[in-house]
Formats: sequence, structure tokens, C-alpha cells
Amino acid sequence: MSDRDPQPVERQLPTEEARDLLALVRDIAQREIAPKAAEEEDAGRFPREVFTLLSESGLLGLPYDAEYGGGDQPYEVYLQVLEELAAARLTVGLGVSVHTLASYALATYGTKQQQVEHLPAMLGGGLLGAYCLSEPSSGSDAASLRTKAVRDGDQWVIDGTKAWITHGGIADFYTVMARTGEEGPRGITAFLVPGDAPGLSGALPEKKMGMKGSPTAQVHLDGVRVGDDRRIGEEGQGFFIALSALDSGRLGIAACAIGLAQAALDEAVAYATQRRQFGHPIGDFQGLRFMIADMATQIEAGRALYLAAARLRDAGKPFAKQAAMAKLHCTDTAMKVTTDAVQILGGYGYTADFPAERYMREAKVLQIVEGTNQIQRMVIARHVAGPESR
Repeated sequence: MSDRDPQPVERQLPTEEARDLLALVRDIAQREIAPKAAEEEDAGRFPREVFTLLSESGLLGLPYDAEYGGGDQPYEVYLQVLEELAAARLTVGLGVSVHTLASYALATYGTKQQQVEHLPAMLGGGLLGAYCLSEPSSGSDAASLRTKAVRDGDQWVIDGTKAWITHGGIADFYTVMARTGEEGPRGITAFLVPGDAPGLSGALPEKKMGMKGSPTAQVHLDGVRVGDDRRIGEEGQGFFIALSALDSGRLGIAACAIGLAQAALDEAVAYATQRRQFGHPIGDFQGLRFMIADMATQIEAGRALYLAAARLRDAGKPFAKQAAMAKLHCTDTAMKVTTDAVQILGGYGYTADFPAERYMREAKVLQIVEGTNQIQRMVIARHVAGPESR
């Protein structure tokens, strides 16, 4: 890894409080996260102590109400925090995004009593969440999910298997979408399930090409009982809640992607200014300078796109189209920029002595999670050209 310090990102933040917050995040990232990232990713180690620190620092509930332990920060600020965390280690940035996604249903659609009872621990009590929508046979077609919840008096009994769950098997709570009625999207209901509920278990984590420190696993629910007081929203409202959560979650993925791309650009620039060939730093050669210029431009464009979508969200305006655009553009940018970073480092870029190859492996999953980029294109096209005629 190069010893050249990257230039800090120039950020337009709405308040001095936000500037202080970003300074705190950068300090934590540089002291507690980045130094261990390569070693722990290689070992497949999940940094639970980092999430405990983030919770104690008030960074696990930033976009939610301070009344319940949140940070009362606009998405414009929260997403830039995610970007900084992801630049230090994607496992951490993505983990915070997933935790925020898992908290969304209760924070937005829960009753006052539910929020008072559960949110303080979820947002600032050291807990870690997971979001359970996908299943082995229903990924992009999430409305066809088969996990069932059957009412038994004032309780629900949940049976089924969820797949591709970030923090699966280690989370303290799961936001679970289960079928309580008819086939299709109108028969789905959301539940808040404790991580230690009898009958809930996590399978062995998937063996992945990247993000090895972030456990991704199936979650089995075998006769899991939860009270009706853990149903979130109305019966049959779960799919609407899930899609609403994903609109915000896609912005989190976009911000993480830009953080990862920024880290790759910083590494490439550091290498190009120090590596000498033919008597000159390779960064003097036009071919590489053009690559670096394109990488920087795409990152700035992605950052502007996700922030524009966030500002719409903060203003209470529709932002689903812009969220899909941001997720699409930013994750494609991350894949391109990390690949170019490996190219700039040449043979060294292909070795684990430098982080570029890890960045490239990690970037790929961002084009898949929380709606593949093909799904994002479908969403965007429906907003622009209207629904399909079939």
C-alpha cells in the first residue's frame, strides 16, 4: 500500500454540526477501521467491536429521530458518513447501511408504543440488525416469497428460509417479510423478530469472492413465534414497506459504492505518482492521466447524483427514480474505477500486497445487492417511459 496520504474529499455540508460529525467519522475510520481492513477481510473476520464503537458514538441511527436515540441527521449527511466508512472498509459501510435498512420499517411504520419499546436499543443500544426479504427462490421477484406467518391467537408462527442476508446468524434483530395472506405483493406482512427467538438460526455463511468479513447467510425460521405486537404496519402492508425501505437503502449502497471507488482512486493516484518508468513517474504519461481524469469525473458525478436524490428525500419529495439512478450509476462506477485502479497498478494491482484487487472484488457485489442493476434499469424506465404494455 502506498504511503501517500489521499486528499480529503471536498464536501458541501449543511451545518457545522455535520462538519464535526464527518471529522469524527474520518478519525474513527483512520484509527479503528482502515488499519485492520486488509488483514481482517483476508481472515473473514467480522469487526463487531467496530459496530459497538459506532453505536456508542451515535453513528448507527443517524437518519432517525433523536427522541429514540437517533441522530436527527438528514440523508444528505448520513450518506456522506456511509461513504467515509465504506472508503475505509466496505464491510463496515455496508453493514451500517443494512442496519439502517433493518431499522427503517419500525422507525417509519411502527406504532408509538413499538418505537418507544424497541428503537432506543436498535439505534443506540449496541444492537445490530438484518433485513430479510430475499429467499432462495425469490430474489428480484420478491413478491413471490414463500415464508409464511400464520396467526395463532395473539401470536404469529413464522416458517421459511430467507437468503443472502447480511449479518445473517449474528444479528440481534431481523426485519422479516412473510406471507400472511393471498399470493403476490398484497399478502405480505412485516415483523420484527428477535435474533435469539427459538426456532431462528443462521446457516453457514456463504463463501464469497469479496467482503469476506461481512457474513452473508441463509436464515431459517422454524416455527418462530412472535407476538402481534411485533407486527409492523397493517397486515398485507409488508411489501409496500419493503419497497419503501429499499428506495432509501439503494441510496446507502450508492454512497458505499462511491466510497469504495474513492479509495481505489486514491490508491491509484498514490501509486502513479511514485512508480517510475522510463525515468518519469507513470502518472506523467497521458494514457494514465486520462484514466485518472475519467475515474475522478465518474466519482464526482456519482456523488452529485446520490446527494441530489438524498436532498429530494430530505425535502419530502418523491425520489424513487433518482434512488434507482444513483444505485445504478454509482455501483457501475465503482466496478469500472476499481478495475482501472488494478490496471494502473499493473502486476502489483493483481496482488494482495495492495488493496486494489480487494476493492475490485468487493465492487462487484454492489451491482447485485438491494436490487440488481438490471432491476434498477427497469425501475428507471417505468418512471421515464411508463409501465410495460404487457
